[in-house]
Amino acid sequence: MRYIFNFPDIGEGLDEGTILEWYVVKGQQIKSGDPLVKMETDKVVTDIPSPKTGTLTMVYGKIGEVIHVGNPLVEIEIEGVEGAAAVAEQKKPEFEAVEEKGAGVVGTLEVAGNNAYLPSSDEGSSSQQATAEKSMKKVLATPVARAYAREFNVDINLVTGTGPGGRVMKEDIKNYFESFKRIEDNAKVVPQLPTDRITYQPLSQIRKTIAKNMTTSKHTAVHMTVHEEVEISELMRVRDKFKKQFADKDIKLSYLPFVLKAVALALKKHPTLNAELDLEGNRMVFKNYVNIGIAVDTEDGLVVPVIRDVDQLTIAELAVKVMEIAEKGRTRQLSLNDMKDGTFTVTNYGSIGGLYAVPVINYPQAAILGIGRLFEKPIFKGTEVVKGSFFPLSLSVDHRIVDGGETTRFINTVMAYLNEPVLMLMD
Repeated sequence: MRYIFNFPDIGEGLDEGTILEWYVVKGQQIKSGDPLVKMETDKVVTDIPSPKTGTLTMVYGKIGEVIHVGNPLVEIEIEGVEGAAAVAEQKKPEFEAVEEKGAGVVGTLEVAGNNAYLPSSDEGSSSQQATAEKSMKKVLATPVARAYAREFNVDINLVTGTGPGGRVMKEDIKNYFESFKRIEDNAKVVPQLPTDRITYQPLSQIRKTIAKNMTTSKHTAVHMTVHEEVEISELMRVRDKFKKQFADKDIKLSYLPFVLKAVALALKKHPTLNAELDLEGNRMVFKNYVNIGIAVDTEDGLVVPVIRDVDQLTIAELAVKVMEIAEKGRTRQLSLNDMKDGTFTVTNYGSIGGLYAVPVINYPQAAILGIGRLFEKPIFKGTEVVKGSFFPLSLSVDHRIVDGGETTRFINTVMAYLNEPVLMLMD
């Protein structure tokens, strides 16, 4: 029995992935759970395991090719599954959770279903084969048409089928390609820049996701940004006092754990900034937990892994968490689970440079806090002028959720904790 394994929905609303590496070839024997392909999806790289044991009769897609969720990845010939056994196999649950070794739970993978099995067929074959083809959930097409689509780099989902039941045929692919090519040929009359003056680079999955999420946030949330600066001389003294003690335990004590703790405690006092707006349900959703995402700059783009239950962690525990997620982000070891369920975001662009910014909210969250570069300026302490050390802060909120007064009260609370870090022990 021929089993078609489609690229599964591995969670977080992903609809496509890029093939980075194939672990298998056509004709290879595989077992259930064996890795088939390494895919780059939304901000993570993950292996897709085989759901069945058998022989690979077809491998779809080349390295670098974008595959949409629901499109075929491989076809597996499973020996000894016929008749009643095939019917029983089809009645198994369509999805089950699959956990990858070393990668955590990567989501739900399609392992069976009414569209899973198709007999081997060619274009123009028997009506029994046509009936089986109709069980596909995505576009109906013959194997020959799919092969033509891959050869001519045509997205078969965009092609209107003229075959029985709307099935895409070989001629449909050919006609679509020729019409598209005519449009391209006509466009070539437009003057082009010399090739040595420009460089093209395909968009990565991360960059496409960043563009999509930023656009959604700016077009949906009503951004308002408040700028402040907090004097942190006492915080610097506390950090310097314990920095070596932490280093002896191989823990890097930066300012970020203190900021995270201050934000978590402030969110407990100002829960509106830890909420989401549910317009369909005509309600506000207040989160009774504090999961803070940290924007991490990597070579491939911005990722936002999440530290969970920040309000319940000590400064030492937060320092370890910060080190762990930063390393995982740089080495592309983040899983989907690492970036789920954030309730607030902190971005520390000051570690690179810059004082103030207008951070874009990590929608559908209510707010994001930006931390700028540490700077010094004179301040009055009593009647004396002394050197003061300041963190510039930029807080963007969704003004549909958070009013200006609550925004100011929240940032004042954060500043109070950072100005007098001992207060974090009092609440």
